[in-house]
Amino acid sequence: MTKKEIIKTDNAPAAIGPYSQGTIAGNLIFVSGQIPFNSKTGKMVEGTITDQTEQSLNNVKAVLEAAGATLDDVVKCTVFLKDMDTFSEMNAKYAEFFKENPPARAAVEVARLPKDVGVEIEAIALKK
Repeated sequence: MTKKEIIKTDNAPAAIGPYSQGTIAGNLIFVSGQIPFNSKTGKMVEGTITDQTEQSLNNVKAVLEAAGATLDDVVKCTVFLKDMDTFSEMNAKYAEFFKENPPARAAVEVARLPKDVGVEIEAIALKK
């Protein structure tokens, strides 16, 4: 049986409920949904969806780094958007983070996100 390992880093928002920033199970890393909260400033990024996407992906990156992985190891992302009309702006910023061999992805509009942010992103990656 594979043992679950918890990922914890000060470089991404702390879990504020009964969940972990991420977990490792076997050779897979599961990154919990990351919202545009800047753990260094202690503030939510309230700018454009582009700004919020950048912070959310920086948070995903920080959790992956704490697990010994990089964005290149991501095999699947799920993007939750408050408004699908912001898809193209989110997608342009997302493409800057996944320039080559991007992971599989789903993007869906949801009724509401934590703290009423515009985007939340979760990821699954391979552990080296």
